[in-house]
Amino acid sequence: MTDTAATPGPALHLSGLVKRFGEKTAVAGVDLVVPQGSFFGLVGPNGAGKTTTLSMATGLLRPDAGSAWVHGVDVWANPVAAKAMIGNLADGVRLFDRLTGEQLITYTAMMFSLPRTEIAGRVKDLIELMDLGEAAGTIVADYSAGMTKKIALACALVHAPRLLVLDEPFESVDPVSAANIEDVLRSYTASGGTIIISSHAMDLVQRMCDHVAVIAAGRVLAAGTVDEVRGAETLQRTEQHQHLGGRRRAARRRQQGERDESADEQPLATEAVTQPRPGDQRDREGQRIGRDDPLQLRAGGLQIGFDAGQR
Repeated sequence: MTDTAATPGPALHLSGLVKRFGEKTAVAGVDLVVPQGSFFGLVGPNGAGKTTTLSMATGLLRPDAGSAWVHGVDVWANPVAAKAMIGNLADGVRLFDRLTGEQLITYTAMMFSLPRTEIAGRVKDLIELMDLGEAAGTIVADYSAGMTKKIALACALVHAPRLLVLDEPFESVDPVSAANIEDVLRSYTASGGTIIISSHAMDLVQRMCDHVAVIAAGRVLAAGTVDEVRGAETLQRTEQHQHLGGRRRAARRRQQGERDESADEQPLATEAVTQPRPGDQRDREGQRIGRDDPLQLRAGGLQIGFDAGQR
């Protein structure tokens, strides 16, 4: 017999997500399964639907159809419990940049209802971890692009999330800040956390990620481990082939008079998962959702994340 208890459920499960803006279908039925503990890359050309998909997955944008679950919790049926497990660094979302870096992290911690006795220590550790000690008292509006990304990442990590969702985290970031961010992210996955990163920089995804999905025209074209998706080629060549093939299929559908809507084509399923509907405050493994897992931050060793032994 198979020990199903030994197989953890996915960190994120998307089923049939659809989003339309007027007559344009931005996301056309995305199915995706992100394994726990993975470093998952979502790649594709500009306008492919990556940001829209992640916005629906994290509760920032309501889908027209489909569902999203975070560790077994329905994002839209139980948004408070789901968002408590998500750390989100969304592209283009403005920060409260008239606050200092230290004030912004503190404010974010208070919004997540962290105990007041823990906040000061976590803020201090995160500032040290991100190498922002000298800028902690400077308002965020005066930060460079790299410093702004790092303070936003600190805010995403302050409540010890189980899932970290990053949309173009290295865009406009200098090499020194990028190396610092990369070290932090590797330490986070090493502690048992799950990361989803959206990018059109194939070399970055190929270097950092162990799983990847290629998305174009609002559909998942391929998904799996990096080796499975790229085969004998680089990810960039694979993405180009997948994107070109998708455009050719769309052209053939138009020539044949077929409607190019999500109901007419079954999207590629990335993995078969039996996904039970979660209860109010329990995840799919039947464990309570709470704050029993203190954030572990040791700036010297760049160890960051939750205590996986207490999950």
